[in-house]
Amino acid sequence: MDKPPVLPLFDSPEHLMLGNVQINQHITELSVNGLDDAGLIYQHACEWLFEQKHHENNYKSYRSELTSFLHWCFDVAKLSLADIDRKKMAAYVDYCQHPPQELIAFCNQAQFKLDKVSQLRLANPKWRPFLGKKRDGIEQVYQLSDNALKTKLAILSSFYSYLIGEEYCERNPAQIWLNYSKFSRRSKFKLNSEEENLLSFTELQWSYVIATAQKLAAEQPSIHQRSLFLIRLLYSCYLRISEVSARVGYSPVMGQFKLNQQTGIWSFYVPISKGGKSRSIPLSKAMLQGLIDYRRFLGLADLPMPNDTSPLFIRHRAAGHGREVGELNANLGIRQLRDDVEFVIQTAAQMALKDGFSQDSIQMAKLTAHNIRHTGITHDINLNGRPLSHVQADAGHESIDTTSQYLHTSQVERHQTAFSKPMDRLGDID
Repeated sequence: MDKPPVLPLFDSPEHLMLGNVQINQHITELSVNGLDDAGLIYQHACEWLFEQKHHENNYKSYRSELTSFLHWCFDVAKLSLADIDRKKMAAYVDYCQHPPQELIAFCNQAQFKLDKVSQLRLANPKWRPFLGKKRDGIEQVYQLSDNALKTKLAILSSFYSYLIGEEYCERNPAQIWLNYSKFSRRSKFKLNSEEENLLSFTELQWSYVIATAQKLAAEQPSIHQRSLFLIRLLYSCYLRISEVSARVGYSPVMGQFKLNQQTGIWSFYVPISKGGKSRSIPLSKAMLQGLIDYRRFLGLADLPMPNDTSPLFIRHRAAGHGREVGELNANLGIRQLRDDVEFVIQTAAQMALKDGFSQDSIQMAKLTAHNIRHTGITHDINLNGRPLSHVQADAGHESIDTTSQYLHTSQVERHQTAFSKPMDRLGDID
């Protein structure tokens, strides 16, 4: 079956997370040929898009724009999304206003079709990423209206806000372009506030999360020992959940825990992180014991050898679809790991509510796995007194300014400390 000149990257919602042979091969080739984080970007895009599965029109609009944008980034400009700035975004806008003629279709076509021979869903050779118009049967010169352009940039701005929340990048080039465009005065597209992006669990809330994870692990070890270790690792090493989940071109293993022969300290090695960078995060004594406990539960030696290829997080049941059908001893993707963490957080929120902490319960229920990373950073700076430069290196922040933002704790804690501070430390004067 022939391929279209540009591959559609995202199937319909019911097929999106099942994996596609053509797309997986394409993303792998991009990763091998210089775009190290292509698999991570694609994983983020799928996760963000999947959230719109119950909104058909949104899903179709978001899918169309993500496909066009990733095609331009990957195939035309040869750039990672983290490398896009305002000028490059302007170049993308120009590309959309004047796309190559061979990428324009003049009637709607399905993006994927079922191949009767292989029984696989493959890219439709007739599909094109841009849709032109006909008038009286005559193809018209392609034009992109102002409203269509604003919609495209609004979608990309929303996607970049998501990526910032995941700490994949630190800027929103789509929003920046809008701010400098002719639409700036009317623009209503805004980034998430800094406080929302850096939101972490309070000490009380975090105590409920850890206590809940330990309780679930004791009651249902076959299910929740994995959850407990995952939460400990995210918190202690400030990891993004994408750094411990399987994706195209990356499958985390136990051998990433390494012993430094010079210091005698164990660390967790992240080979590909934000912007394609690598880093090693030293383990605390408590985290090292957590690793030992988890490995004993799995029936492994207390500590891994350098060549240990055991998956970091294994399935509870054999995979029913995708690349690892029937396999049990296979790494888990970001979606499953997020679900595991989400279950613990929601259970912890219910426990807090039961104990009378209703406001804390409401706030906890809104937090995610990524907020655990923020919590680990915040606690190490504000409670454990670790130097900012050390935290910066472990967190993988490009700038110390980013790390410094965590000196400001959550609004709840800030308000509580403000309320209790005295007017005069020498005592009130009658």
